Amino acid sequence: MTSTHRLPERSPRRGPADAVVLTGADLSVADVEAVARHGVAVTLDGTARARMAEARAVIETLVARNEVVYGVTTGFGDLATTFIPPKDAAQLQENLIASHAAGVGPAFPREVVRAMLLLRANTLALGHSGCRPVLVDRICEMLALGIHPVVPEQGSVGASGDLAPLAHLALALVGRGEVEMGGQVMPALLALRERNLEPLVLEPKEGLALLNGTQLMSSLGALLLADADRLVKTASVAAAMTVEAMLGTEVAYAAPYQLARPHPGQVAVAAQMRHLLRDSGLQHAHHGSAHKVQDPYSLRCVPQVHGAVRDALDHLRRVLDVELNSATDNPLVFPDGAGVPAEALATGGGLVISGGNFHGEPIALALDFAKLALSELGAISERRTALMVDPRLNGGLPAFLTPDPGRNSGLMIVQYTAAALASENKVLAHPSSADSIPTSANQEDHVSMGASSARHARSVLGHVQQIIAIELLAAAQALDLRLARMAPDTETGEAPAPGAGVAEAHRRLRAHVTELVEDREPGPDMAAVLALVKDGVFADLAG
Repeated sequence: MTSTHRLPERSPRRGPADAVVLTGADLSVADVEAVARHGVAVTLDGTARARMAEARAVIETLVARNEVVYGVTTGFGDLATTFIPPKDAAQLQENLIASHAAGVGPAFPREVVRAMLLLRANTLALGHSGCRPVLVDRICEMLALGIHPVVPEQGSVGASGDLAPLAHLALALVGRGEVEMGGQVMPALLALRERNLEPLVLEPKEGLALLNGTQLMSSLGALLLADADRLVKTASVAAAMTVEAMLGTEVAYAAPYQLARPHPGQVAVAAQMRHLLRDSGLQHAHHGSAHKVQDPYSLRCVPQVHGAVRDALDHLRRVLDVELNSATDNPLVFPDGAGVPAEALATGGGLVISGGNFHGEPIALALDFAKLALSELGAISERRTALMVDPRLNGGLPAFLTPDPGRNSGLMIVQYTAAALASENKVLAHPSSADSIPTSANQEDHVSMGASSARHARSVLGHVQQIIAIELLAAAQALDLRLARMAPDTETGEAPAPGAGVAEAHRRLRAHVTELVEDREPGPDMAAVLALVKDGVFADLAG
């Protein structure tokens, strides 16, 4: 049988004005962030549209023949043996969405919902879901018009994917549930009508196609990875500034030493540290002196720890590259039946297979690994902050980095905050995927808990962003105090300067937060540096 049902090559696709064009095969983390956070437009690729129509024809044939196919002419989950006549097929799909929208808790922010809409549309574009192209078109319209379904955070066990969250997402397409539009929460039907859209009437298989899948955990994972990539670079900047303030030595970052144990992340972070510390007058000033030859591990082992975090994030990236471009609903439609014995073909050439591509285990394990790694990034950062505020360990700087300790507490309690967040991360870092609980009358007897992995990873990320911001705040203060105590160079008569990358990071921070001379409320300072960290203001300095 001749068929056009072939996937395109995995290459970046862009349409007019850099719109993301959905092929089902080449969506990237950068695309997800562009659509979710920056409002980049989304359209459906023409070839993908044709594939979807071809798969849809298979479903329509199945229904016309009254064949028994899970989720098309049967109930769902433990009700898979209950046959549904064609006259009830459309009502079955809407009932499915309504009954599964059982999420609870606070609503996800807009960016998460936009990412979910994008990923749901992309998996449908693969053409294995058996739904009409109009579903993807409607999702693209909702993204363009700013119609964002209200999706509660809790309710997914990662069994048939993220059923409850995706049900809330799908409700808006049929004019049910609530949406956020223009900052206001309103009934979905009202929002659609305001934008001159009519609710869709779902046809057989389409409700199920909208529900099965890993789009919540994948959306959270993609946005987390985009932030974490910036954060791990920012952590190198913070560490380099701390090294300078603590009169640490860059010797441990030497390329030959790192290449003796060439983990990719370790080698890359060591190169970042050398780049940030380049042309450092502080390093030159204390070389050859009685300064210690070995620094504490939180300084000396930055490449080893930060590098391992990078490698863990790269594993998440590899998993997401596959997951973002996979068919994760059930059953899946294969119009040409390629590679399948002829006797197995159900519809004169087409094949529908019920399996488990919706199971969230791959992404759950990767997210658990990522949140553990990020927790470690925060743990070592908090230890560097603790070194700087301790007068017994900070190499002659005043207690708690205040010029007048005693009358002033300086950054004493700021370090408490970092410690509290680092400690909370130890609880959140427990692997959610180690748990499982049966659902659907034991039909779904092993689940991934991937949504919990993703939500906890998101919390860990937020904590570590604040911990790194606190280290930057302390390191800038310590560097100011250190430079004020350094004797001028005997040859030039000038005070030594920190490395070029560190100096620029210090300049950028001081443009928003002034040096601490007298005690003041630290909240605004911490918030200001946190905003810089989240915006990636320091990340480019790592090279």
